[in-house]
Amino acid sequence: EVQLVESGGGLVQAGGSLRLSCTASGFTFDDYVIGWFRRVPGKESEGVSCISRSDGNTYYVDSVKGRFTISSDNAKNTVYLQMNSLKPEDTAVYYCAVDANRGGRWSIDMINYWGQGTQVTVSS
Repeated sequence: EVQLVESGGGLVQAGGSLRLSCTASGFTFDDYVIGWFRRVPGKESEGVSCISRSDGNTYYVDSVKGRFTISSDNAKNTVYLQMNSLKPEDTAVYYCAVDANRGGRWSIDMINYWGQGTQVTVSS
């Protein structure tokens, strides 16, 4: 059974930092894309960032470029999202997600597996 377990959310003041972690287990394949979406009530989910497990290629949505960094530790099957210079508009539930088919774009319809979500709240 595939599982994605997230941690690291919380409350932080604007300008602060948080690091999210997602540990994956139960995969029977080695090559996939893993990353993060975020969701705010009343708005569409947004693909924040992802990384390819095989070649390390990364993607960032424009609104987080230069502030967020995604990385992975393949030995631990863990992906990290370092979030710096946080803004109130970054407040959301962040979900770890996996595209097992490497569909070529980071969007909800490409996702095969989801984590349970972790709340990130940035106060002004």
